[in-house]
Amino acid sequence: MTEAPTRISFATRLRNNFLAGLVICAPIAITLWLTWSFVRWADSWVKPYIPARYNPDSYLNFAVPGFGLLIALIMITIIGFLGKNLIGRSIVNVGEQVLNRTPLVRGLYKSLKQIFETVLKEQGTPFNKAALIEYPSAGLWSLVFISTDAKGEIASKFDAMGRDMVACFMPPTPVPTAGFLVFVQREKIVPLDMSAEDAAKLVISVGLVTPPEGGPVATTRKGRKVSEPVPAVIES
Repeated sequence: MTEAPTRISFATRLRNNFLAGLVICAPIAITLWLTWSFVRWADSWVKPYIPARYNPDSYLNFAVPGFGLLIALIMITIIGFLGKNLIGRSIVNVGEQVLNRTPLVRGLYKSLKQIFETVLKEQGTPFNKAALIEYPSAGLWSLVFISTDAKGEIASKFDAMGRDMVACFMPPTPVPTAGFLVFVQREKIVPLDMSAEDAAKLVISVGLVTPPEGGPVATTRKGRKVSEPVPAVIES
């Protein structure tokens, strides 16, 4: 005899439909809200400095969202264009000299400039590779993003100890806006085939969104599958 199929109650069906709708609507709503909030934030910073005769809000009965953001993008592009020629570069150098001679401000400016130059460098490779390291103790693994090889004084100290170290960024879960900088021996890093975007999704979702497995893997003596050793970071 075959068992009769279990009937699902109306309340269970209602709950399942609600959860399915939440999965569909929540990402869309949050994305739209974050986008709208960013546009309004940019407008609130830029629009007060736009002359009234050039501001469409002065002629219309409603505010034009995104106009301030558009002006900001245009101005940043123009400044970048002017900063590449001789006159523009001279003006930028004068401004940098003033900031470098200003107490308190110069340290902040140098740090921010170095960060933006590193992250936005066209031929750089910041955080484009995900990997695993054994942290915080043996048997526990954490996901990290490979940054670059150890440099400067830190590299010289490690070289004196005969260690080839790589700088890695370890993001927290579920909001990877801050994290830890750790230096790991190259041979102890297990690189992953997944992209940095998929690794970020894995961190944000607390392991719920797992990308599909793919790419070549190697097998160790114990039969565990690991990726090939992480290559040296190529500097431009």
